[in-house]
Amino acid sequence: MSIRSLEPKLLWNHFADLNAIPRPSKKEERICQFMIDFGKNIGLETRQDAIGNIIIKKPASKGMEEQKTIILQGHLDMVHQKNSDTVFDFDTQGIEMLVEGDWVRANGTTLGSDNGIGVAAIMAVLSSNEISHPAIEALFTIDEETGMTGAIKLDPSYFNGEILLNFDTEDDDELSIGCAGGIDTNTTYSYSEENPNVNSKTIEISILGLLGGHSGMDIDKGRGNANKILARILWEINNMISIQLVAFDGGSLRNAIPREAKAHLVVKDSDCAIFYELLDKQIKIILEEYKAIEPAINIQSSEINAAQKVLNSSDFKKIINLLCSIHNGVYRMSPDIEGLVEVSSSLARVIIQNGTFTSQSLQRSSVESTKAEIAMTIRCAFENSGCEVIQGGDYPGWKPNPNSDILKCMENLYKKMFNEDPKVKACHAGLECGILGKHLPEVDMISFGPNIRAAHSPDEKVQISSVQKFWKFYLEVLKQIPSKN
Repeated sequence: MSIRSLEPKLLWNHFADLNAIPRPSKKEERICQFMIDFGKNIGLETRQDAIGNIIIKKPASKGMEEQKTIILQGHLDMVHQKNSDTVFDFDTQGIEMLVEGDWVRANGTTLGSDNGIGVAAIMAVLSSNEISHPAIEALFTIDEETGMTGAIKLDPSYFNGEILLNFDTEDDDELSIGCAGGIDTNTTYSYSEENPNVNSKTIEISILGLLGGHSGMDIDKGRGNANKILARILWEINNMISIQLVAFDGGSLRNAIPREAKAHLVVKDSDCAIFYELLDKQIKIILEEYKAIEPAINIQSSEINAAQKVLNSSDFKKIINLLCSIHNGVYRMSPDIEGLVEVSSSLARVIIQNGTFTSQSLQRSSVESTKAEIAMTIRCAFENSGCEVIQGGDYPGWKPNPNSDILKCMENLYKKMFNEDPKVKACHAGLECGILGKHLPEVDMISFGPNIRAAHSPDEKVQISSVQKFWKFYLEVLKQIPSKN
């Protein structure tokens, strides 16, 4: 079945158009020009602000001029990840989409439903002459996934809206009214190299097949972190026999749970038999621990070309000890909102090669003081090991407002339409609403969307029936926007 034949066709066709255009974070020139052309071609006021965000304005439908102006907001960029065996160039190719039952996914890559479905939903209303709506200020931000630069540097003078609808929530029975803020921790350490042992073999250990996922939304699911698992294996083996580390490469993106990692080791010929025994023991332990969560985990080893240099033994021990001890995962649950992760940290990227060890991690919290605490905790661990630490990309959380007028309106409408209560929640992801709220402090905000699973991973998929439910609800919300005061 073709994506373009799915209902609602208007939304899915815009989504297909978006996915035909490469749109990685920090390389949004093509998608921005596409949005500018889109707005102008349908005769709407269209502009691009200084940082690159696109703003398209549409007057109210006839008879809805007295309703409050709404800001419809989504981000243009998408996370680019692919399976290791997938041949794909994100800079030149459009996403290859597949329909499987009630789901749309991509062929070995991320799908871009985060936030392409939301952007397509906005485009559908802008391009339609039949959908009733109040005056619209559509905001399409850039670089949400790698720093929220578009939101941070937004010029608020472009907007008069009193209500903002964000489309970056990934469960169709949820109304999001709060989110976590975050801060990036990037580290560097220069290590000494030496010659490898003679009469030895160079061996690669690789970890594949982990689920990965969003390092905020999925951090409480107990999924394996390839960097942590591989560091643990190396520590356990080195604790029993002497091995040498050549290189380590794990993870991909700062906001994704690492799915894959590999290390190159030098092992003495005389130790190879016990090395493989120890490795096999660790593999069995890890497979047993993760069998209910990570059914596709695959830990492999193979001999490779001889290494020319290895880390000296003291730096190897220092770095592996650090990787094993650094906190990863949930740090604190919210004492105020049941089931909400308040604080977390994800060790997203580790590279050890050619004399330099670097890492990237992302700390999140919905409370500014505990965000500072987890950032301090991670910083201190790296600094105590002699690493240079740079922390940046700090963005605020979005404090929940349970008395929001648009929340009450949408709660009542959801109950009426679906005969059940929506889940009013805050999430442990970095929605742009926290930043936008700093620029637009008087604007009443809420976030919602269809069911999206495994965002930020090649397993990402969006549910067709859920998009239909979301679309129906969205159109009714537009009709129910309150009148101006």
